[in-house]
Amino acid sequence: MDFKNVLSQLNILAQCKRYNLPLWQCPQFLFLIMGIIIIGSSLTTYAIGNRYIEEPELVALITLLIALILFIIAVIITRSFERLAEASRMKSEFISIVSHQLRSPLSNLKWAIELLMSGRLGKIGEKQTEYFRILKENSARMEELIFDLLIVSRLETATLPLNKKEISLEDLINKLISEFQLFTEASNVEIEFKSQENLPKILADFSQIRLVVENLLDNAIRYVKDNGKVKILLEKRGRNLYFEIKDNGVGIPREDQKYIFQKFFRAKNILRYQTQGSGLGLYISKAIIERSGGKIGFKSQEDVGSTFWFTLPIKS
Repeated sequence: MDFKNVLSQLNILAQCKRYNLPLWQCPQFLFLIMGIIIIGSSLTTYAIGNRYIEEPELVALITLLIALILFIIAVIITRSFERLAEASRMKSEFISIVSHQLRSPLSNLKWAIELLMSGRLGKIGEKQTEYFRILKENSARMEELIFDLLIVSRLETATLPLNKKEISLEDLINKLISEFQLFTEASNVEIEFKSQENLPKILADFSQIRLVVENLLDNAIRYVKDNGKVKILLEKRGRNLYFEIKDNGVGIPREDQKYIFQKFFRAKNILRYQTQGSGLGLYISKAIIERSGGKIGFKSQEDVGSTFWFTLPIKS
């Protein structure tokens, strides 16, 4: 190992940035804390030993032995955390690379399907049109998955830009409800939106907050039962805007609720409905809300329904 590598290992902030971890979770910072603990433990052991043991050589030996044991433990713990951090970094890089590489061929495939379905290259039969329609639907699903993977990668590597501006959350919700109208009618779902009057604006990234509301609304509609109802509430609470979306859908089993914001997780009862989904929507929503200065949560009961909520700070 050359001198530059040694210096880079000693640069705790640079290592934390490399792993995209906060300081208190960085392996090198943990090793530094362990070093301070070892020094403190050694001094304490030496002081107690001098008080109760007459032989100074024995005191020194015990102190060195304890310090050595603690040092070995610290190295093992730090190396373990370092390997986990490196694996997490490589996973994020892999997702980013694969997602970017898949975008171009998928766009080409989508363009080719559109061209063939248009009939400009020759007339196609009804059966062929049906197959092309299936290909188009599946390419759209792949496109959504790639988009979600790219968002996750950018969130984890802190490369997703946060372009804050004034947003009317009420206008955004009304617009999304209008865009989801065909989906709600096809799903036989009624949406009820109640908003407090004269709500202030928030300062946030429009596209990211739109993605959060879109994810929550899509989930609420997708997992309701027959003749479902989705209720949306928006109101001012203290210095925050409070958003709540409630459905009378399938709900989330109690044993699955602690995993609901994890990547790629889908509850067991949801899998029975064979609905589309990558299990990334809620993970992305939580990350976006928290980086926007808000909080997100939910309550749910299986076969009764779910209520998801989030808060965002009002523009000061």
